[in-house]
Amino acid sequence: MTEPDPVTRRIGQFEVSPIGLGCMNLSHAYGTPPRPADAEQVLLTALELGVTLFDTAALYGFGANEELVGRVLKPHRDRIVLASKCGMTGVDGKRVIDGRPDTIRRTADAALSRLGTEVIDLYYLHRRDFSVPIEESVGALAELVAAGKVRAIGLSEVSAETLRRAHAVHPVAALQNEYSLWSRNPELGTHAVCRELGIALVAFSPLARGFLTASPPVMKSLPLNDIRQNMPRFDTVNYPLNLAIHARLITLARDFGCTLSQLALAWLLSRGDHVIPIAGTRSATHLRDNLKALPLAVPPDVLAAAADLLNAVTVHGARYNATTALEIDTEAFVAAG
Repeated sequence: MTEPDPVTRRIGQFEVSPIGLGCMNLSHAYGTPPRPADAEQVLLTALELGVTLFDTAALYGFGANEELVGRVLKPHRDRIVLASKCGMTGVDGKRVIDGRPDTIRRTADAALSRLGTEVIDLYYLHRRDFSVPIEESVGALAELVAAGKVRAIGLSEVSAETLRRAHAVHPVAALQNEYSLWSRNPELGTHAVCRELGIALVAFSPLARGFLTASPPVMKSLPLNDIRQNMPRFDTVNYPLNLAIHARLITLARDFGCTLSQLALAWLLSRGDHVIPIAGTRSATHLRDNLKALPLAVPPDVLAAAADLLNAVTVHGARYNATTALEIDTEAFVAAG
């Protein structure tokens, strides 16, 4: 059996919980956000259960998520590592990618105000702006570090080549890319580069946007403004095929004696000490269930069986639709369906 994971993992100068909390779900992307009281409960439950890495962004709720996280966690600021992102924000109600240095500086100042803090522990470039050299965007982040507004910098959804270029300008503490059983893109290069350079690989959507749970999304019940409505893996052709794999994963997890979400997180934690999943949820109950993955000692053959069932070859549908894919810098597989 694999050994239970250590109490903490490292991001730059910080020791953090092996599983962090992605806060996007509380304000953004999946239809109507939860009630403020419910969102607060999730944040405080995470804190109570030992989560120390909290991840937000200027984009989420167009600032509302930063305000929420800042307000609820400000009394506990010295107990957490606070991460946010710039380079992709809401402008006149629309999502805009803008990696110009002046925009990054303005976004950082606004984030500090919304978060109610004097310094952001980890500040990511949310997306690469292809119209701006990555060296210029990272240079602006380096200036924020020098000014004492940011302690460490990160990138999100970039390739191994871009990561190396950025790291040559200023040390990159973390790369946040999608990584899960059904999104293996980091295995095309960034996983290895992160290990080589001592960069944490922060895995967003580790539960495949709710797919790798006991109750995967029922597409006909989702609101039109749920982002999964426009993702090929959830469309009417691919989703039934993926659900057939889901049923086999549920059986595998049940036979071992854990939930599917715990198995999916345990698989990620086994990918290396530099891998840190940030699992988002709107439910304190689901949060408690997710964190029970930490003490699990899952046999290598069970982890391998899960990886054989769902991977870049067996998944049906691309990660993003054709329009969104043009905005992404990560290496990509050719989808099976």
